This record gives sequence, C-alpha cells and structure tokens, in this order.
Amino acid sequence: MKPADPAQVIAAARSWRGTPYHDQASVKSAGCDCLGLARGGWREVVGPEPFPIPPYSRDWGETGSVEVLATGARRMMVEIAPADVGPGALLLFRMRPRAIAKHVGILIAPDRFIHSYERLGVIEQPLSPAWRRRIAFAFLFPDRT
Repeated sequence: MKPADPAQVIAAARSWRGTPYHDQASVKSAGCDCLGLARGGWREVVGPEPFPIPPYSRDWGETGSVEVLATGARRMMVEIAPADVGPGALLLFRMRPRAIAKHVGILIAPDRFIHSYERLGVIEQPLSPAWRRRIAFAFLFPDRT
C-alpha cells in the first residue's frame, strides 16, 4: 500500500482548525472529536470511509485491554514505528501509562501536531516531550489510487 502525499494530509488536517469539539462527530466547522478529525482527513485524502464507526461511549478507552484504534487503523493504513514518524503521520496516544491508546492526532511538522481536544476543539500545538512520550502507534494514510 502506497502512502498518501504528506502535504495533502497536512492541508486536510489544517482545514479543520477551529472546528469545535463534539463527541462522536466528524463535520468540518460544525464539530468533531479526535477520531472525527482523523475520519474527516481520511475522507478528504483517501475517499469514503471504508466502514461505519459504531457509537462509542466517552469512557470507551477506560475499559478493556484491546487496542481498538490501532486494530482498526491496521485494517486500512500503513503502520510505521513511532520513532519513524514524519509530517502527515496519524499518531495514536496513550493518555496514561499502560492504558490503551485512545487519542488521535496528525503530525504536521517534526514538532507540531493537530488534534481535537475537549473544550478546545481542533487545534495545532507543539508536540511537546509530554505528548511525544505518549505516542503508542503511528500510521500513514494510504494513497487514493
């Protein structure tokens, strides 16, 4: 599977900046959560979503040990080592040590990423050491062709 052009992924992600946070949503300018941002990027870069996302509770990542996000991403994206990330990569974060990955962002520069965060919406911010050490998985969007 050939990866998508990182510049296209970055442009798509940046076009979502300012979208308010809304749990389970994925509508540019109206509302999205972190997964909704990734889904919107997918639609703009790759095309229609390959399968519907089932409803999920706000605490879905607090229970169980199955890496739901990583498993889903492996079905349709190119997995790379977190140490090998570059601009355009989809990052999956663990919010607590030994917890499953439950937050998503898109790397737009070696030291910056975009994500949707509760109360802040879609923002671009530095990939600080605190965020960098939380990266659990990384993936590349596939090329549309």
